Amino acid sequence: MKTVAIFSGGLDSTVLAHELLAAGDEVLLLSIDYGQRHRKELVFAENFAKKQGLVWKLADLKSIAGLLGGNSQTSSAVAVPHGHYAEENMKLTVVPNRNMIMLAVAGGWAVSEKADRLAYGAHAGDHTIYPDCRPEFVRAMAAALELCDWHKLAMFTPFVSRSKADIVRRGAELGVDFAATWSCYEGGEIHCGQCGTCYERREAFERAGVADPTHYAVRAKYAEPPNFS
Repeated sequence: MKTVAIFSGGLDSTVLAHELLAAGDEVLLLSIDYGQRHRKELVFAENFAKKQGLVWKLADLKSIAGLLGGNSQTSSAVAVPHGHYAEENMKLTVVPNRNMIMLAVAGGWAVSEKADRLAYGAHAGDHTIYPDCRPEFVRAMAAALELCDWHKLAMFTPFVSRSKADIVRRGAELGVDFAATWSCYEGGEIHCGQCGTCYERREAFERAGVADPTHYAVRAKYAEPPNFS
């Protein structure tokens, strides 16, 4: 089976890539530069692809960053919020329509490659903050991808109902080199330890009972996240 995977170089997408490889898929990786502050993740993505000997493409969409303002990812005027991922201020990290843009670009490549499916690593922990990671969004996009071309393309989102800790456990089973993944939204020399995605990363390793190899600038203490259910 040939699968195109949206690949950021982060923990989730790296575990996803290993999941596909373990299943025996022919894997093609697509990373997208949308002008994100943490472009460092793209270096990790390329390094992984080279190490695994996989086809890797980078879609250069930096010019759209000015159209996607009001968030900390694409606007230097908005500071990266610190605190737990589930807190209300994390909505400042939402890039408008990001996943639909990524899926559209990746879908075009997947169709041209006559791939069987398109994969991305949305997980249950993203649902509160990111509307384009919710199961209903995934279902809608899956339906659209089946209709966008005469070549039918399936959507593959194995983590959409699983927690970040579940992904870490699965990555450990698959032998993922977690130290070779990047999460931090600040995009500095090492993980800041204070932004939402650093908190989420640390928490996932702790809950999974897996050693965290990540170097953090600050190991901030955090409380249990608010319950938005």
